[in-house]
Amino acid sequence: MNKVAIIIPARYGSSRLEGKPLIEVGGKPIIQWVYEKAKASKFADMVIVATDDQRIFDCVKSFGGEVEMTSVNHKCGSDRIMEVVSRHPEIGFICNLQGDEPLIKSESIDSVIQNVKEDDLADISTLIRPITPDEAQNPNLVKCVIDKNGFALYFSRSIIPFERNQGIAQFYGHLGIYGYKRKALESMTTLDQTPLEKTESLEQLRALENGMKIKTSIVNFVPVGIDTKEDVEKFKNIILSNSSI
Repeated sequence: MNKVAIIIPARYGSSRLEGKPLIEVGGKPIIQWVYEKAKASKFADMVIVATDDQRIFDCVKSFGGEVEMTSVNHKCGSDRIMEVVSRHPEIGFICNLQGDEPLIKSESIDSVIQNVKEDDLADISTLIRPITPDEAQNPNLVKCVIDKNGFALYFSRSIIPFERNQGIAQFYGHLGIYGYKRKALESMTTLDQTPLEKTESLEQLRALENGMKIKTSIVNFVPVGIDTKEDVEKFKNIILSNSSI
């Protein structure tokens, strides 16, 4: 149980942009962009797309990717990932990589994997980035505060920390990529929702409320998630202006 797997949950249905994993940009569907970034990881032994849709399954197969069908009844990506992991007893470490982040850096994926694999204290790992005080006011951007060793103290949609004294705080925004030790993922998918999780609608608070340790790495890139048609156009423009991506 020491294999590292990057698992990419991918659904066809989306309230804002249906079928987004299959939207083609630069001659490739978005799910292929994400898959290729995952395959470039130095630490991953396996990369698997987890989907409940035959169209996505067929698309991944068409470009030579590994893909597994999962139940249509899962409520979140963690449950979908756990279904795949349960079929592979050799997997000991898991990276949950969202299927709508085509510009994620392979080095950042490796940082998430390395933290959860090499730090005995880390049950889970994730990424944060420095943000401005103005960005910290946005409730759609999840914030994180950390201790001196880089472990998360709390995540919130509110601005944290509160600046009673101005000019001291460094604000961090959270990026939704996670690494898990297998036992931690198993716990996350069996534990009941917690009060803070329900209050903020943030699944990672379930881990903190149950005493799990979440190790963070600081990165300096702004993610381009694909949630709307405008996001697709933004991604297209980035591709056109930077052929090395």
